[in-house]
Amino acid sequence: MLDSPAKPALKLLLASPRGFCAGVDRAIHIVEKALERYGAPVYVRHEIVHNRYVVEALEAKGAVFVEELDEIPDDDRPVVFSAHGVPKSIPLEADAREIFYLDATCPLVSKVHREAERHHAKGQQIVLIGHRGHPEVVGTMGQLPDGAILLVENVEDAERVAPDDAQALAYITQTTLSLDDTAAIVATLKRRFPAIQSPHKQDICYATTNRQQAVKAMAERCDLVLVIGAPNSSNSLRLVEVARQSGAARSILLQRATELDGIDLAGVATIGVTAGASAPEVLVDEVVQRLGRDFDLDIQDVEVTREDVHFKLPAALSA
Repeated sequence: MLDSPAKPALKLLLASPRGFCAGVDRAIHIVEKALERYGAPVYVRHEIVHNRYVVEALEAKGAVFVEELDEIPDDDRPVVFSAHGVPKSIPLEADAREIFYLDATCPLVSKVHREAERHHAKGQQIVLIGHRGHPEVVGTMGQLPDGAILLVENVEDAERVAPDDAQALAYITQTTLSLDDTAAIVATLKRRFPAIQSPHKQDICYATTNRQQAVKAMAERCDLVLVIGAPNSSNSLRLVEVARQSGAARSILLQRATELDGIDLAGVATIGVTAGASAPEVLVDEVVQRLGRDFDLDIQDVEVTREDVHFKLPAALSA
C-alpha cells in the first residue's frame, strides 16, 4: 500500500480578538431568551446582526425577521430591535400598536444616540461620520429632527459639508468604522471648523478597534488574509480594507469555508484569518478545518489584547 503524499505546509495566523463582540453576543441572547420566555414566534426587526449563519440559526428556533413593523401580523407577539439601533419613530410605532418590544441596540451605539441628544439640547448641529443607508446610521440620524445631523462619508464630504453655524458644531461617528479613515475625516473637519466639539470618548467601539489592531499586527506577514463575515457587515468590510492598507494586498471577505474552493492558494505560504464582530467562532473553526484538509497547518495566535466586556440583558429578560 502506497503512502499518501505529504500535504504542503501552511502557516495559519489567527487574529485575536476576532468574532463576536459583547454587543453582538447580547443581541443574540436577547432573541434566544425571548424565545425561551415567550415562545415562538418572536419577531426581529432587521437582521439582529449582519450574519446569515446567525440569522438562520435563530430562524430555526422560531425567530421571524422583518424589515418593518407593518410586516408583523400579530400585535400580541414580542418584537426585538436589532443591535444596530432604530430611529425613535420605531418604538413610538410599537407603542401605538401596543406591541411589547425588547431593544437589543448595542449599548455603545446607544451611547452615541445619547451623545447626539446632548449636543442637540445645547443647540449644536451634528456631523455624523458614517456610511449612508447603514442601519446604525439610519438609527442614529433618526434620534433627532431632520437637519439636526449632517452625514459625512469621506474626506470629500468633509470638505463640502456646510453647517448652519460653524461655532455650534459637534461630530459623532458610526461605531464600526476604520480608525485610520475616520482620523483623516476628523482632521479635515477640525481644519475647517476649529471650534467643532469632539466626543468625550471615541465613538468607534472597543471591539472594532481591537479587531483592526489584530489584523494590522499580522497583515505584513501574510500572503493572504481571510476575513470571515457578511458582505453587509460594516466592521467586516473595514477589516478587509485595514488588512490591505497594512501590507496584505490580497485580502478577501468570505462567509463560509465552502468559498475557499474558488480561491487560488498556489504559492501561498502564510494565511491570516480573522472574523468580523458579528461572525461566530464556529465559522472560523470551519475555515481552519477546511484548510487542514489540504495543508499541514502550523497554527499561531496573533493576540493584541484580551476582551472581558459583558453587557446586561434588558430587565424584562433578566428578572
